[in-house]
Amino acid sequence: MPIDNLCKYLAAKYPQRFAAWILRRIITSPVEVLKTELTLEPVRADSVIFLRTDEEILHLEFQVKVPKDRPMPLRMLNYWVRLHRQYGLPVRQVIIWLQPTSNPAVFETEFVSENTRHRYEVIRIWEESPQLLLEDPVLLPLAVLAATQEPNQLLAQVAQEVAKIEETELRQEIAACTQVLAGLRFNKDTIANFFREEIMQESVIYQDILQKGLAKGLEQGLNQGKKQEAIALLQGMLNRRFGDMEPTIQERLESLTLTQLEQLSSALFDFTEVTDLVTWLQSR
Repeated sequence: MPIDNLCKYLAAKYPQRFAAWILRRIITSPVEVLKTELTLEPVRADSVIFLRTDEEILHLEFQVKVPKDRPMPLRMLNYWVRLHRQYGLPVRQVIIWLQPTSNPAVFETEFVSENTRHRYEVIRIWEESPQLLLEDPVLLPLAVLAATQEPNQLLAQVAQEVAKIEETELRQEIAACTQVLAGLRFNKDTIANFFREEIMQESVIYQDILQKGLAKGLEQGLNQGKKQEAIALLQGMLNRRFGDMEPTIQERLESLTLTQLEQLSSALFDFTEVTDLVTWLQSR
């Protein structure tokens, strides 16, 4: 799951909270998540989400890097025209840049061409105060990227706030998302110092990220006919979940065919303990 798409996932799951942050006011009425495919030659983007309040359409676009295919000002104008035509409501557009850069594109706030001028808003998250983000558990993943003179202290503060979340599922979800976004600013060891590994392992989001990463790695390895690379990747995943594997399990992995390795890559996320793995291997 790409980082900008992860932000879209959070905004789609908690639209009122994101709308309240962007609009800087409490949202009490329902906020509708609109489909990201617009009529008249569909336009889709993983990082884009449209939220509809009582008064307007809120178009949020999360970006890690500056796109090379099309300038953002033209893209924002394109979306505005389509949204306004389709819904007939005021459209408020905000680009949330996630990673610090000196690229002039992250400072652009309008499209200008001859007689046409279109303006939109920009949030450079590294310039934002973390205070508002720290006050809402759903926004904690973004807080780790906010402005600070002491990044490690901010990460520790975010971790403390995550630990206070009483609902287990929400705590696991926010912890996983926070660690993924923190990767834009901190190295893995620093992140690991503040977050317990078991929270990540239990998270549905984390499992999804791992599974997609594993699938991609296996596909690359298998396409290249490198069985040993696929085995090494699977073994690393299994060691991470269940600890060091016994030699007999390692030998059994070595004996699997390429097709069986692919099957195991899908099955392993259903395993809850190492005996599940042993049973699966014995059935092959």
